[in-house]
Amino acid sequence: MRHSTGGKRWRKALSTSIGAACISFAALAGGLAASSAAQAADAHFVLISHAPDSDSWWNTIKNAIKQADEDFNVETDYRNPPNGDLADMSRLIEQAAAHNYDGVIVTIADFDVLKSSIGKVTAKHIPLITINSGTEEQSAQLGAVMHVGQPEYAAGKAAGMKAKAAGVTSFLCVNHYATNPASFERCRGFAEAIGVDFKSSTLDTGADPTQVQTKVSAYLRNHPDVKGILTLGPNSASPTIKALQQSGQAGKIWFATFDFSDDIAKAIQDGTIQFAIDQQPYLQGYIPVAVLSIMKKDKTTDINKIRTELQNNPKFKARLAEYGLEPVYGPKNIGSGPGFITKDNIDKVVKFAGQYR
Repeated sequence: MRHSTGGKRWRKALSTSIGAACISFAALAGGLAASSAAQAADAHFVLISHAPDSDSWWNTIKNAIKQADEDFNVETDYRNPPNGDLADMSRLIEQAAAHNYDGVIVTIADFDVLKSSIGKVTAKHIPLITINSGTEEQSAQLGAVMHVGQPEYAAGKAAGMKAKAAGVTSFLCVNHYATNPASFERCRGFAEAIGVDFKSSTLDTGADPTQVQTKVSAYLRNHPDVKGILTLGPNSASPTIKALQQSGQAGKIWFATFDFSDDIAKAIQDGTIQFAIDQQPYLQGYIPVAVLSIMKKDKTTDINKIRTELQNNPKFKARLAEYGLEPVYGPKNIGSGPGFITKDNIDKVVKFAGQYR
């Protein structure tokens, strides 16, 4: 009997322990759920770019999106056509409209191709911000809240004025993305600054690095009097650097590029490239997410109020200071450039190359 009584006591104790454990687990689960709910994103946005998967330049924008999400407690998806196909991009924009995001951020890679799909976003009164490609005028026509980017023609012309001062009277514009109208604006601005025809100075190379290098090498052999080179980003700059190294012209021909990468940084440091035209891509990822967040939180479309709150945000100010970034605030739009990276300031930039610069 004593054995039987002990068994009963053991089973009762075990039952009590299990019950307590279940209560504790339930309490823990409830606490986790409450914590998760408390930290749930305040809004859900999407950024849709035209860039193919192979374009590493966009990693900086992806990093900026992530940090803006953290700073403003929101969630932003990144979408892009894997091969850079604009028809695929159009479908992604239409899917975003159907998904009913709290806000949509999109590049104007081709106004005529994308305006119909972008119209489906604004037709549903989803706030829209355009970035990177396209013009401020196109952005306004599409019904966007603002455009965050670099005025491409003005940036090209500013670079061209520097080239003119250095004695450059002819140049090759290495265009690796001829389907993007913004690329021609860069070439045109540069060409008009030095007083030449941009069409006859522009080479459509495609994006394949081997093809870029081959075409640049052939062009320079056939045009030995070319005084300068302008590339439109890392995808054309890196193969052009190789072409110049292979021909022994590195450091002997005036060379500038748009955008920034590790290869470009090294080329500036060794004198192959005079400067990089910096459109500060981090700002193109961070600012639109921040603006949409402020609009959502404050329930406002007042640009002056939004801009003031953004400029005074301590987390945003800390990011700018850490990475050495300077937005250009206009009446409606916010410019991310142009700036110029040279030997004089590259040490401040190179630390964050490919991540936040």
